Amino acid sequence: MAKLLTAGDVPFSSARLSSVAVIGMGYVGLPTALGLHANGISVLGIDHDPQRLEAIRNQNVDLIGPDRERLATALGASGFELTTDVARLAEADAVMVCVPTPVDSRLLPDLGPLGDACDKLVRYARAGQTFILTSTSFIGTTATMLVEPLTDRGLTVGSDVFVASSPERIDPGNVRHTQQETPRVLGGVTPRCTDMAARVIEALSPSAHRVRSPEVAEMTKLYENTFRAVNIALANEFADICADLTLDPMEVIDAASTKPYGFMPFHPGPGVGGHCIPCDPHYLLWQLSETRTGAPLVRQAMNAIAERPRRVVERVQGVLSDNGKGMAGSRILVVGVSYKPGVRDVRSSPALEIIELLTRRGAKVGYYDPLIQRVALADGTVLESIVEPAGSDWDAALLHTVQPDHDYAWVHQCPMTVDATYRFAPSPASC
Repeated sequence: MAKLLTAGDVPFSSARLSSVAVIGMGYVGLPTALGLHANGISVLGIDHDPQRLEAIRNQNVDLIGPDRERLATALGASGFELTTDVARLAEADAVMVCVPTPVDSRLLPDLGPLGDACDKLVRYARAGQTFILTSTSFIGTTATMLVEPLTDRGLTVGSDVFVASSPERIDPGNVRHTQQETPRVLGGVTPRCTDMAARVIEALSPSAHRVRSPEVAEMTKLYENTFRAVNIALANEFADICADLTLDPMEVIDAASTKPYGFMPFHPGPGVGGHCIPCDPHYLLWQLSETRTGAPLVRQAMNAIAERPRRVVERVQGVLSDNGKGMAGSRILVVGVSYKPGVRDVRSSPALEIIELLTRRGAKVGYYDPLIQRVALADGTVLESIVEPAGSDWDAALLHTVQPDHDYAWVHQCPMTVDATYRFAPSPASC
């Protein structure tokens, strides 16, 4: 790793970037570390969880094909090290904070992981380093959690140390829009901060779109994911409208997509899961509530997204009723529980809430997901995936997530099916 610098060693802007510490080795941090290492930069991956680091060493992690290959290469090469010792971040030229920013059960920001990571960064920071916050959070996070405490430590931002925001744009499981092909937004506290941070970002991305401040970069990320949330809520609403009018919503979307301008297709589904869309807009709404600024469209969209699992359960109950059965005692198989196809991730997955709601209404619920061996529900119940499902063993199948490259022909043996994906072909029923 790079030698320690003192304030007397600055100017540092002309020095070659040789080492980066990445705090948080999850779905963002690990691909980030691998991208940097693939570009000849020594990487120190830091995570508080030794089990996560051991899983990485054993290559037992969820990565797209190219990143899986990079991991195998990195583990057998020099310049790629994993540790739980956060104090070692002082060895690196730059530090990237890549920790999660979830919401709690009340949909309020949970700033614990980010606050802890930033506190430790500030504690071990030294002159000459560049710090980049990639986690999605409220406007002013970079200033509040990095700039102010670094200044309180006696470090001058813009000359002693360099601070910027460059929110991640990683889409887990998506091989069409990789990190190496996706531009990043970058806003430094000062122009020199932006220049210093660009050395890191341009090693990961084809380009860094520079903005005037960290606050602009932070708002850009919130706007991106709020845009998606609002349009997904609209797609779900149109799906319900189409059902009432006995129309196929996917046919309508496909037809509208032929317009070469003014339309972008979003697709309905059983709800929204993962680390971004069900969480990020709530950071904005939380901050706006402090300033008494209204955002009725955003708030309504997030309420509709939160209600979507209940709507799916009501549709299942309606299909059962149409076939002369009640929910109580019915055997229902939820097909797929990850929050999106192709990932081993159930964070905020609508499937978990759907299973709980079906169970509360008296159904006997099981699930099948070839990528998820077991899930834990909010009440502590642990379910294991059916190993070899047979459609005839169940009264109804609810299609939630269809994993790629797996055979689902057996689903057609189910007496009743509800397709909450809208894409299972041939589609037996739509939700």
